[in-house]
Amino acid sequence: MEKKQHKVQTLLDAIPHIKKFYGKTIVIKYGGSAQTSPELKDKFAEDIVLLSLVGIKPVIVHGGGARISELLNKLEIHSEFIDGHRVTSEDTMRVVEMVLSGEINKNITSLLNFHGAKAIGISGKDSAIIKAQPKDNGKFGYTGVITEVNGNMINNLIKEGFIPVIAPIADSASPNHPGYNINADVAASKIAQAINAQKVLFLTDTVGVLDKEGKLLNSLDKDDVQRYKDDGTIAGGMIPKVDSCIDAIYNGVNKAHIIDGRVEHSILLELFTSDGVGTQFLRKDNPNNGIDMEKLLSE
Repeated sequence: MEKKQHKVQTLLDAIPHIKKFYGKTIVIKYGGSAQTSPELKDKFAEDIVLLSLVGIKPVIVHGGGARISELLNKLEIHSEFIDGHRVTSEDTMRVVEMVLSGEINKNITSLLNFHGAKAIGISGKDSAIIKAQPKDNGKFGYTGVITEVNGNMINNLIKEGFIPVIAPIADSASPNHPGYNINADVAASKIAQAINAQKVLFLTDTVGVLDKEGKLLNSLDKDDVQRYKDDGTIAGGMIPKVDSCIDAIYNGVNKAHIIDGRVEHSILLELFTSDGVGTQFLRKDNPNNGIDMEKLLSE
C-alpha cells in the first residue's frame, strides 16, 4: 500500500508542472545516445506520448551525425568539421539526406506511432518549411544557414493533432539544388522561435554544460556563455548547442535547456520536477523568465 501511495504522490507532485505546460508547445532536439540505444529510444517515445496525453504539444527535431559519419566512413567519403559544423560536399549531402530524411526520420516516426502517438515525419524540404542559404558564402559546402521557417505549416500540423518529427534538411531557391544540411541544434532553435514554443530542450550525451573542473553549470545567460567560450570552457560541438539556446531565449522562447539524454525519462524529469536536470538558459533581464514563478508553482 505504501508503494502505491508513493506512486500517487508522484503524480500529485507533477500536477502544478502539467498545469503550467498544458497547451504549450515544446521543441525537443533529439540526438546522442537517446537516439541510438534501443532502451533509451523506447523511454523517449514513452515520454513523448505522455506529454501529448497530458495536453502538451511536442515537436521533435532530430540529428543523426553518428549514423551519417558511420555511413560516410563505409563509403570512404571524407568528413571535415569546423567549430562543430559539418562541411558538406555534394557526395556528403546525398548521404546526409538519405540518412536523416530516409532512415532516421521514418524510424523515429514509426517508433512514436507504435507507442501510441500520432506522429508525422517530414523534412525542411516538405512544403519548403525550412529555407536556407550557404553558410559563410559556401565555406561549408552544402551546409546551410536558415533564412526562413514556415511556422504556420508546423502549427497547422500540431492543430490537427500530429507530433511533427522534423529532419534538418533545408530547401533552396534553385529547383535542381540538392538542398542544405542544417545543424540540428540550430534547426531546433529556429523552429522553436517560428512556432512560439514555450521551451526548447536539447538531449545530449552530457549532464549539461560543465566548467573546467567538470562541475555542472546550472544556469547561463548570454554574458556567461561568451565568457566561457572566450576561456575555452565551451568549445567544439557544444558551441552550436549553447549558441542555439541563447538565440532561442533572445527571440521569443521562454527557456532553453541542455539535458542528459542518457538518463531514462530525462524529459519528464526536466518538465515535471521542481529541481529539473541539466543546464538552463534564460534571460536575466527578462521579467517573465519565470525563475521565482516556476519555483512558486512547483511548491
